[in-house]
Amino acid sequence: MAKIISVEEAVAMIPDGATIMFGGFLGCGSAHHIIEALANSGKKDFTIIGNDCGMATGPNGEEFYGMAKLVHNHQVKHVIATHVGMTPDVATQSMVDKTLTVDLIPQGSLAEMIRAAGAGLGGVLTPTGVGTIVEDSPFCLGKQTIDGKDYLLMKPIHADVAVVNAHMIDKFGNMWYKGTTRNFNTVMATAADLVIAEADNLVEIGDIAPENVVTSGAFVNYIVDGGKL
Repeated sequence: MAKIISVEEAVAMIPDGATIMFGGFLGCGSAHHIIEALANSGKKDFTIIGNDCGMATGPNGEEFYGMAKLVHNHQVKHVIATHVGMTPDVATQSMVDKTLTVDLIPQGSLAEMIRAAGAGLGGVLTPTGVGTIVEDSPFCLGKQTIDGKDYLLMKPIHADVAVVNAHMIDKFGNMWYKGTTRNFNTVMATAADLVIAEADNLVEIGDIAPENVVTSGAFVNYIVDGGKL
């Protein structure tokens, strides 16, 4: 059974220099309370992995929405993502200040590379990126030809910590997502040494019907009750 902890306890478990996966798609399905506390912690030198880096401006006018807070605060040294266009600080820090390393990976490839790590696989073969700069990525192990078609062999991606979110999480850690908030949360919960899940609504065991469980509590180490913060 996952242990229920405070947001402060969650942040205390994440050290300087950690490699962290963050669920979410432009902040939709992100663990906003944990990210906010991490942004206020002063911790730094993170490698962050996600679909994106949040947004400079949130849907309700919030400044630095989602992971954008961490980038803006210069708490991140390396970004591994598929789209960073909504976070201008990424471009400034990587191309002007030269303080941030950015590796861009095609979205589907990134999802499968994370899934491969969770499944204990040695890599992913994908035709996406053949003949492009993706072949020069440090995550590309080379090209394979199978039945006359070229594929790139991409490394699995693993993290020290996965910070994920779900609309409903029961006290065992079983997770149910509302609409598109499942995005990267499902695969990330399988591919990290430590999984911290923020619940929009923390419910009792049995309140989520077994057939509606998307992520098993077996993958979740700790729960933060975001609904009471």
